[in-house]
Parts: sequence; C-alpha cells; structure tokens
Amino acid sequence: MSLASLHEQVWNGLVRGVHDRRAPARHPTLATVTCDGLPSVRTVVLRSVDRPSACLDIHTDVHSAKVSGLRARPHAALHVWDQSAHLQVRLDAAVAILSGAEVAETWARVPMASRTSYGSIPGPGQPIESALAYTKTSDPDAFAVLRLQVLMIDILHLGPDHRRARFDRSNGWQGQWLAP
Repeated sequence: MSLASLHEQVWNGLVRGVHDRRAPARHPTLATVTCDGLPSVRTVVLRSVDRPSACLDIHTDVHSAKVSGLRARPHAALHVWDQSAHLQVRLDAAVAILSGAEVAETWARVPMASRTSYGSIPGPGQPIESALAYTKTSDPDAFAVLRLQVLMIDILHLGPDHRRARFDRSNGWQGQWLAP
C-alpha cells in the first residue's frame, strides 16, 4: 500500500463514518484536557467531514465539561479503530467551538428526537439525587458544534507486517513512513 492510498483510505473511512451507522469512524474517541489539566476521553458521533478543509464536526451541549476544557485548551485528539482493516487512526486537531447563530442551520437539520440531547436540566455532568432526576429539553442555545481542524494524522496498520505513517497539514499532507 502506498502512502497516498493509505491517506485516501483514512479520509474515505471518515466520510463513511458520517453516513453509515456501522462504520468504525461513526463513533470515534475524543480526547481533550480538562480545566484542571487532566486527560478526558469520551466516545462521540462524527457528524460532518469536509476533506478539502480537513475539518470534522462533532455536536455537543455547550454546558458540557469538554466545552469548558476546550475553551481553556482548544486542541483535541480523535481515535478511530477499524477492527476489520486492523487500522488505528489518530488525528490531532485544533478545535473551534461554534454556537448560537453560527450553528442555526445545523440545528435546523438535527432530527427532533435528537434535539433533547442538548439542554438537559441540570446540565451534563452535574450531580443529581437519583439516576433519572433530570429533565431532557430541546434548547438551541445549548447546542454547539466542535469543529476539529485536523493538523496531523497518524495511521498504524497491524497486519502481518506492521506499517505506520504520518501526514501533517503543515507540509501539505505529504506522508512519511514511521517505524511501527
């Protein structure tokens, strides 16, 4: 496999993750740093991929702890494991938090049943007295898009002969083979 075909395979997998609920990239792992400087990892849903700009979108509640952490440190890593291809993909990204009027068109496309994920009372991660002591609401002011501008892609193929490559935005996505 060439560097160019490996790079293409990763982007095709990311695009597929937006449209195919069973695709490995549909539910990547997002890693951020908390306001206290600690690592924080969670599974998210990949909502949009724009390959020409190398941007990925993830929806979230503006009141979530990840948003607070990203305001303090606007960088994240995304991890995708494709078991059938034996492929691990890690992406480093700068993150912009979009909300309000910036995301009104996106909010209009969020299915009605999904809108209650944005605006729970109390807010995400807040203590509650029992497991169901919260109210789900639909609040467009609580809706945010995390726009990840991909800076680096690290790919590790765990086949009979391991292969690893890195692609950086800073050099026009020219690939470089790395020792696995």
